[in-house]
Amino acid sequence: MQKDFESPNLIMQFGTSRFLQAHVDFFVGESIAQGLSTSKIAVIQSSNSPAGKQRMTAFSACSSYPVKVQGMQNGHIVDHTHQVNSIEMALQANEDWQTIKTLFCQRVSHVISNTADQGFQLNVEDNADLLTENCAPKSFPAKLLVLLKARFDFNQQGIVIMPCELVVDNGEVLKDLVLGLAKDWQLSEEFVSWLQNSCCWVNSLVDRIVSQAIDPIGAVAEPYALWAIEKKPHLKLPCQHNAIKLVDSLKDIEFLKLGVLNLSHTYLVDLWKKGELNGESLKDITTVREAMEHEGLRTELESLLAHEVIPILSAANLSEDVESYVESVRERFLNPFLQHQLSDIADNHHAKIERRIVPIFQKGLDVLPAKAFPKLSACLSANGLYPNTETSLL
Repeated sequence: MQKDFESPNLIMQFGTSRFLQAHVDFFVGESIAQGLSTSKIAVIQSSNSPAGKQRMTAFSACSSYPVKVQGMQNGHIVDHTHQVNSIEMALQANEDWQTIKTLFCQRVSHVISNTADQGFQLNVEDNADLLTENCAPKSFPAKLLVLLKARFDFNQQGIVIMPCELVVDNGEVLKDLVLGLAKDWQLSEEFVSWLQNSCCWVNSLVDRIVSQAIDPIGAVAEPYALWAIEKKPHLKLPCQHNAIKLVDSLKDIEFLKLGVLNLSHTYLVDLWKKGELNGESLKDITTVREAMEHEGLRTELESLLAHEVIPILSAANLSEDVESYVESVRERFLNPFLQHQLSDIADNHHAKIERRIVPIFQKGLDVLPAKAFPKLSACLSANGLYPNTETSLL
């Protein structure tokens, strides 16, 4: 193993995206600046993309990077640039694997990941031989397993693993993948027990619109930010920030986000795709903000929320403030700096109707069986989902 690292604890982050720069990295930087924590971040790039390499070079050369926070908050325009100083080093997995392993054994207290849509996908080329070879596995779960095995062999100190991928129960899903690999590779029962009992696998939910990158590093983000983290025994947070919310369960937050933010996006798009409303053409409406500023579209959405969605969510007895969240979503949709294209939201529209609107309607049938939901019903019926199709909800 290489020379000892005697510096303070380190957060190891897999992913270099603008989202992480304006979310976790932003929170860590503010926490350090306020004297609330000390651990900085080692960013690990797994791909060999030219854009990723440019970010790695910039992370290594710059002591800080900008995050522009622009939008509406509490009825006021926000437009501030923050300098984020949370990155200690940037490493490339294929080129710096031995250094990464040494850091992981000696300094790392937390693992953060946001590895895109296919980040949890395994690779058939990864195998147990990689435990002794000085080259990085291809998949993120296999990389993590090799690093955890090295740490177990070094000192058996537990570690906190906090994936931020948009996967329900992301911590448990990642844990099961790593445990499955460990068993496939026929690793010892003692090591498997250590993975299960000494390492803390945390479920979390992230929410912030990061609308664009700043070249070569940095990002533009909305004021709203949330990192909801499910409580676990012996969980220690990597930093402190008012956007971090510890909860007993993520289920209520996930359902609230689905029923307000995601449903509202898809409902607006469903109206917009018709091309006209009350005889008025919608062809000049292209963004969420423009839709919210259109009297007819805004009226339809507000009516749906007030008379159908909010009653459903309130009757579901969520452990969240429904009205406050609805107001925060209004402000996010009215962000004058954000050009959120309706055409982008319209991708895979039918699947989004099924994922975002059907569950809310079904919850309404369950918690308010005597109530009618005409707007939700009409939306589902127009998309072949209610009430006379093979996928009928009744």
